[in-house]
Amino acid sequence: MSHPAPSDSRAHGLIGPAAHGWTQAFLAVAAALVTTLVTAALGLWAAGAAELPGGAFPAVVAAVAVLAVGGTVELTGDAGPLSATDVELTVVPLSVTLAGALVLARYFLRPLRLRAVAGARELLGWAARLGALWALVLVGLAAVARHSFDVTPAGTVADIAGLLGISAKAGFSADVPLTLLYGLLWLAALLAIALLASHRAPLPARLVRFHAAVRPAAHAMVTLLLVYVAAALVVALVVAATRGHAAQTIAVVLLGLPNLAWLGMLFGLGASFDGVAEGPFGLPMPKALDAVLRTPGGTTVDLRSLAAEDGRAWWLLVVFAVLVSAAAVAAAVRTPAPLRAWYHAFRMAVALVLTVLTVSFLCRVDASYGLSLFGLGDVGGVLAARVHLLPHWGTALGAAALWGLVTGLLAGLLVATLRRRSG
Repeated sequence: MSHPAPSDSRAHGLIGPAAHGWTQAFLAVAAALVTTLVTAALGLWAAGAAELPGGAFPAVVAAVAVLAVGGTVELTGDAGPLSATDVELTVVPLSVTLAGALVLARYFLRPLRLRAVAGARELLGWAARLGALWALVLVGLAAVARHSFDVTPAGTVADIAGLLGISAKAGFSADVPLTLLYGLLWLAALLAIALLASHRAPLPARLVRFHAAVRPAAHAMVTLLLVYVAAALVVALVVAATRGHAAQTIAVVLLGLPNLAWLGMLFGLGASFDGVAEGPFGLPMPKALDAVLRTPGGTTVDLRSLAAEDGRAWWLLVVFAVLVSAAAVAAAVRTPAPLRAWYHAFRMAVALVLTVLTVSFLCRVDASYGLSLFGLGDVGGVLAARVHLLPHWGTALGAAALWGLVTGLLAGLLVATLRRRSG
C-alpha cells in the first residue's frame, strides 16, 4: 500500500508545530539576546566602560541592552540634604537595537518561508511564544540593570562638600514594569515590520490582497535605512584607518552608528531640530554638528546651519535624493502591473512619512545632569551638562510627504513607461 509523499515544505520541517514551537522560539530569543549583549559589551568595552569602578560593567551592559529594546532606565543622583540633583536621559543605542532586531526578525521569518499563505492563528501563536520568552528576558535584564557610583567633584564644590561631609552619588536602575510594557511593544512592532517588509513570508488569506499594495514600499524603506547604515559603516572604517582613534570609532560603530546615519538622512531630507550642548559632557558626533549644538543658548540645527560649519554637509542632500529615488524605483519595479503612478506616489509618501516619524523618534537625544548646593546651581561649572536634539515634527513629516510624492510619481511614470515599451 503506497502513501502520498510529503510536500517539499513539510519534508524540510518548515511548517507545522515543529517548525515554530517552543524550542525554535527559545533559540530565536537566545540568539537575539546574545547578539544584543555582545554588541553592547564590545561597544562599551571600546568606550572604556570596562574600567568603571565597583564591578559596574555588567550592570551598564544590561542597561544599554534595556534601552536598546525599548525599555526604560532611570538615572538618579543624591548629594545629601543640602543639595539637589537633576538627571535625565533619553537616547537609544541604535547599533545594539539593530543588531538584535535583525537576528530576531530572521528567526521569526525563517520557519514561514516557502509558503504563500499562513493562518492568522498560526502567526499569532508563533509570535506569542516569542513574546512569552522575550518577557522573561526583559525582566531579567531590568533586574541586572541597576548600579550606583560615587561622584568626585572638583574645585569649590569639592571644598564645600568636604567641609560639610557631603558625598555625591549617581546611579541608574531600570523600571521593570515600563521595560516590560515598552519592550513587548517593541517586539510587536519589530515582528509586524518584518512581516510587512518580507517578500517571502506568508500572510493570512484575508491580508494577501494587501501584498502588492504594502510590501514593495515597506521593503524599500527598510532597505533605505540599511543602506544608510552600511554607508556610514564604510565611512567609519575609513576614518578609523586613516585618522586614528580606532577604539573610539569602534565604540561609535557598535553603539550609535544608526543614530548618526539616520540623522544624516533626516538632515538630507530637510528636517530640522532644536539643539543645544553645554558642559564638559557630550555625545560622539561629527565636529560640525557639535559646533552647531554648542551655540550659546541653543539653536535650530538643519542642513543650512551644518553647511555653515562644513560645506560638505550639502552632500547629505545629494545622497538622500539619490537613495530615496532609488527606493521609489525599486518599489515601483516590484509592484505588479498595471502600475498607477499617482497611487505609487501616495504610497511612497505614506511610507516615507511613517519611516521619518519612526526614525525621528528613535534619534532624538535629551540628556542632562546637574548638581547644586544650597540652591546655587552648578557651583564651579563642573558637574552640569545637557545635550538636547529634538525634532521639529511638522518640518520633518512635511518634507517626507513632499519627497515621497515627487519621487513616487516620477518612479511610477518611469517604470510604467518602460513596461509599455518592453511589452
